[in-house]
Amino acid sequence: MLEALERIVIPFLESLYAAFGYAGVVLAMAIESAAIPLPSELILPFAGWMVSRGLAEPLTGTAWAYWGAVAAGVAGNTLGSLVSYYVGRLGGRPLLERYGKYVLISQHDLEIADRWFARWGEATVFFSRMLPIVRTFISVPAGVARMPVWRFLVFSILGAVPWVMLLVWGGMILGDNWTQVKSSLRGLDYIVAAVLLAGVGLFVWRHVRK
Repeated sequence: MLEALERIVIPFLESLYAAFGYAGVVLAMAIESAAIPLPSELILPFAGWMVSRGLAEPLTGTAWAYWGAVAAGVAGNTLGSLVSYYVGRLGGRPLLERYGKYVLISQHDLEIADRWFARWGEATVFFSRMLPIVRTFISVPAGVARMPVWRFLVFSILGAVPWVMLLVWGGMILGDNWTQVKSSLRGLDYIVAAVLLAGVGLFVWRHVRK
């Protein structure tokens, strides 16, 4: 399934970058950060590969540059994250307050989330931006918990910067083998997915028991 996704995503990114350059990176990262499955582990290393090739960026006419790709990645991450945040805050919160009981989420659970993000929101958002899978979805619960938007944005950007820098750099260093960045992170993907599944399982088991 992952290989099939890559066969679709890579030609899409190639066309996007050829037409729009840095703006294509912004768009791709905004899509990824808005909880749509377009992995940054492909978006950013491919941008790094463009830098390593010294190709011309179509909108500016200059060669692709490392810091230009990084800035575009962080900007796209911020834009998509803000969309997801407001989806959680304006749409997800009212829905959960009204219908959450049907999916085992009570008002008490929402209050716990509110307290968690009030106390640990900065660290949660910051470190989540550096984890596969979690980084894509953390904006929604932050919005549901009504974390102050400016705090959310500041720590989201701070957490995104090292992730973006690392993946763009990886694509630069590996050159034509840039897809190995995604392969090397696959083990971390599985660990994060296992932890998330265990957490969901524990949540369901405790609520069903009650």
